[in-house]
Amino acid sequence: MSYQAEYNKSIETPEAFWGEKAEAIEWFKKPETILSKDENGIDRWFADGEMNTAYLALDYHVENGRADQLAMIYDSPVTDTKRKLTYRELRDEVAKFAGVLKSQGVEKGDRVVVYMPMIPEAVVAMLAVARLGAIHSVVFGGFAPHELAVRIDDAEPKVVVTASCGIEISKVIEYKPLLDSAMEKSAHKPNACVVLQRPEVTATLIEGRDIDWATAMETAEPADCVPVKGTDPLYVLYTSGTTGKPKGVVRDNGGHAVALKYSMKAIYNMDAGDVFWAASDVGWVVGHSYIVYGPLLAGCTTVVYEGKPVRTPDAGAFWRVCAEYGCKALFAAPTAFRAIKKEDPDAVLLANYDLSKLETIFMAGERLDPPTYHWTVEKTGKPVIDHWWQTETGWSICGNMTGIELKEPKPGSSTVPVPGFNVQILDTEGNELPAGEQGSIALKLPLPPSCLPTVWGDFERFRTGYLSEFPGYYCSGDGGYKDEDGYVFIMGRTDDVINVAGHRLSTGEMEEIVAGHDAVAECAVIGINDPLKGQQPVGLVLLKNGVDIEEDALEAELVALVRQEIGAVACFKRAIVVQRLPKTRSGKILRKLLRQIADGKDYTIPSTIDDPASLPEIQEIMGSHGLVSA
Repeated sequence: MSYQAEYNKSIETPEAFWGEKAEAIEWFKKPETILSKDENGIDRWFADGEMNTAYLALDYHVENGRADQLAMIYDSPVTDTKRKLTYRELRDEVAKFAGVLKSQGVEKGDRVVVYMPMIPEAVVAMLAVARLGAIHSVVFGGFAPHELAVRIDDAEPKVVVTASCGIEISKVIEYKPLLDSAMEKSAHKPNACVVLQRPEVTATLIEGRDIDWATAMETAEPADCVPVKGTDPLYVLYTSGTTGKPKGVVRDNGGHAVALKYSMKAIYNMDAGDVFWAASDVGWVVGHSYIVYGPLLAGCTTVVYEGKPVRTPDAGAFWRVCAEYGCKALFAAPTAFRAIKKEDPDAVLLANYDLSKLETIFMAGERLDPPTYHWTVEKTGKPVIDHWWQTETGWSICGNMTGIELKEPKPGSSTVPVPGFNVQILDTEGNELPAGEQGSIALKLPLPPSCLPTVWGDFERFRTGYLSEFPGYYCSGDGGYKDEDGYVFIMGRTDDVINVAGHRLSTGEMEEIVAGHDAVAECAVIGINDPLKGQQPVGLVLLKNGVDIEEDALEAELVALVRQEIGAVACFKRAIVVQRLPKTRSGKILRKLLRQIADGKDYTIPSTIDDPASLPEIQEIMGSHGLVSA
């Protein structure tokens, strides 16, 4: 079937289309109702089906001839460690750790927070939670105590699973002190914490609360898979919100499994037995979908990599992993390839490795700029596929369907809508715009399987945040356009969430932290273009009257504050003192206009501006600090 025929069928007869795709997974009880409405009036998929995602990812393959095939390859250049697990070995380890969690009272519907580095045990923990029909919430290892505490209070986990440390290029980050601090800050107190002791650091365990992973595994009774409904939650994953409070994106079991199984062939052209490498982290949605669940649902071998694209040990790290394990596909954020390009611009190190088995390189997480696209294509000789998706959808909204029909790529475009996603470009009134005109990117309802049905514990936030702006549509929060061939071009966020090296971060949250400094009267944090990371946050700060502080000293203190509250992932390194900020008469800071100034773009002075003279003044200050693009 051609792409267009497949796509048309998914839009015109979605129930028939997804009912057919649901046949590809092994249900305990096949769904009779493919699409229905829940109590909030939201479309839900496979509500009366019964299944278990961990069973589909592991036990099913063990029972159907893949028990001795590699399920996972762990490669850790930062610890000089490698490990391989077959489907049987991984299934057995997951079943035992599910027994550990079960012994701590974890049952169907309970939450478990996983706060771990990129190690096999992180994958084991996630799958063990799913095996019990419980709900995992993975928090990126090393997140600051405040951020972790906020998530603990929102998810209210019965158990937290962690490791003694994570390892960066030049340092070891102890996780246990961060977790202990978060537990002190949080109002909700989990019953227990399971701690994996790594060789690099031995964590101090708190008697009566903390449990040693290895000791618990020695006596654990393997736990069976617990059946869940198709609409029961598999996980909650927090993504930045513009208010500062993170949003808990909820993922259903049934729709998630059906969509990811379909995507592995349709988008990535992967078959059972192939080696797939998503160079991400389990703390992000890419790690959930394409390190853990997607490859295992499809019977592939997944690579878990604890390292960086550069300096572990060099800019040939990605090519080494692809060659050593025979990866058929590599998936990473554009920032990874920009880092490689910066360190090895002529790709000299690439010549050391045989990439004959690597068929395709996929990029997502931020806009793939044409220079990075062209460099990667030129140096590797491989097709480079840009695709666009969100934490909220769990899989690609737009892409090049390499398993159905490979289209000619257009640099700067994520190609065409994926089957199931009715992508529209709308004006401010909700009218569809013609080809070439920029507007808000919205998805006409119903959304396909795997997309969020709510925000954890706050349906009203889901409704107002995603469904209210354009009735009958999901508002993506991104802007862009379609060309005359139907290719979609994503031009950036329409809100105040920025994308730093593929990580969505809230400028509103950073502003709260910066504004909390004693010397600061008011501030704005904006994302400015960065050739390596895509965007970098910069703070524009107004001082309180009478405050006497050196600008360099203030900047250092603000950087330290943001790092303490959010973590190094925020990449907040610049804070500039300004005399005033451009605002509307109602007092709203014109952040979009500030971004346009920083990006060197033409801008229109809005009629609502309070003080037009503030613009040339701030443009001069930003320019003097090198913050205005040429």
